[in-house]
Amino acid sequence: MITANLNSLKLLEGWFESDPTTRQKAAFPLYKSTGTKNLSVVYFEIEPGNSLGTHTDSAEEIILVLEGKAEATVNNEKGELTKGEMALIPIMVPHNVRNIGSETLKVIGFFSSPNVVSTFVEPLMPINQKVIGTPPVESDSPLTWNEIFNRIMG
Repeated sequence: MITANLNSLKLLEGWFESDPTTRQKAAFPLYKSTGTKNLSVVYFEIEPGNSLGTHTDSAEEIILVLEGKAEATVNNEKGELTKGEMALIPIMVPHNVRNIGSETLKVIGFFSSPNVVSTFVEPLMPINQKVIGTPPVESDSPLTWNEIFNRIMG
């Protein structure tokens, strides 16, 4: 059985250089390199006042707020989400998530593809790229996210 523990994930930090409030920490606990066939999962955390960063994704996504209060923007439509609430984000539709609460926002996203490519409106630091995706780590057997994190971070 393939499992992932959200409480022990190593998180990658990303931000926009031009906007100090666009900053998040994220991980892909489940996707092709961890053994999935048809879906992927992203987990991200955003501190109060910060946002994920406007971007599109190559697969349909459902986000679920685990903790905190979010303002989700999908295309030009805005709505608030709190613990236990979900939103659908269609494929290739610009969207963003902002923490409008007073505690760390914790969100999990479910994608309809084992690999996902995200295109941000600005380069995501520290990699300085607008287009990023689930890390293409090859292995003879599925890896855990923390093993993948260690491989890509050295």
